[in-house]
Amino acid sequence: MPSDRHSPPLHSGTPSSDELASNAFPHVPSDIHFRLLVDAVQDYAIFMLDPQGHVASWNQGAQSIKGYAAREIIGQHFSVFYTPEDVASGKPRTELTLAASQGRIEDEGWRVRRDGSRFWANVTITAIRAPDGALRGFAKVTRDMTDRLRLVELQHASALSSHVQSAREEERTRIARELHDDLGQQLVALKMDVALLDQAATEDGKTARHTIAQTVALQVQIDSIIASARRIAGGLRPPMLDDLGLGAALEWLAAEFRNRYGLAVTVQNAVDQLALSPTAATAIFRMVQEALTNVTRHAEATRVCVQIRTVQDEFRLHIEDDGKGTTLDRNRGKDSFGLLGMQERVRQLHGQITFDSAPSDGFRIDIRLPIDAVKANQAC
Repeated sequence: MPSDRHSPPLHSGTPSSDELASNAFPHVPSDIHFRLLVDAVQDYAIFMLDPQGHVASWNQGAQSIKGYAAREIIGQHFSVFYTPEDVASGKPRTELTLAASQGRIEDEGWRVRRDGSRFWANVTITAIRAPDGALRGFAKVTRDMTDRLRLVELQHASALSSHVQSAREEERTRIARELHDDLGQQLVALKMDVALLDQAATEDGKTARHTIAQTVALQVQIDSIIASARRIAGGLRPPMLDDLGLGAALEWLAAEFRNRYGLAVTVQNAVDQLALSPTAATAIFRMVQEALTNVTRHAEATRVCVQIRTVQDEFRLHIEDDGKGTTLDRNRGKDSFGLLGMQERVRQLHGQITFDSAPSDGFRIDIRLPIDAVKANQAC
């Protein structure tokens, strides 16, 4: 069968974009293979403008990105691709002027599709000149960068989230230290002063008995205030997390929930000898704390088991309660900020988290973290 690769293209009633481009740029050599290649490009909008900025050619990538068919856009001014704000500021005209004077310009910004939607574009405009230097028009290449912009925004959001988590922990640590060291010491000193007053009142036979009773009541109140301050400081940042490690901090946390809520919390820690980085220890402690808080708020459970172990090159944390359970779709809805926070902490440690639950079947959280992501740096 004879080849028709050199045959001229079939014509409908409308001139092709190649013919219009050839007419618009009569001094540019015509290469059918090159034009076919350009027309087949899907990822880039590649087209030509006349010296005034009217569209003279149109490839498949341009139609895919901008939404116009060739018959709809050829002959129109390229300013239709710009936002109303850019058009009002004269940006299309300015870009053509700069391209004509500098030979080529590159820009990134919002552009407008045929349906009015916006996309983030990387745009290059190159001036096309005849051998005598006369301006014949412009070649314009546009790439849709919206997905890359969104990826950058997600990366920025992730970095911001990590920064916020770190800043919040630092602030909690500062407040906890002030409560424990400053306010706690002042309350202890006050208690000692009251004790001395009580001793003096006891030795003074003329002091009324009700004064002694009042000092005893003051000591009881101060003891209660000291306990509250220690509890608040511990909730913000338990001192034993820094001093004694994750295992001791989790035992303290379990005791707190047992005493305050009557919740039977058991901690099975098989990794007490593993040296964790401060960041990982804090993240794991917060995840257990958030899980126990969710249990007291929603689960109506009586028992919770926290298991920590290592399996090959993974650190594993498993939390399970015997509560009423839930459907995961509802539990992970708009009010599940606690679980979303846990997911973010796991993501920052390059791990995986899964939830398993059903009505009347309790709730289970399984977390897997790479050992390298949680171990303390052993370098001296």
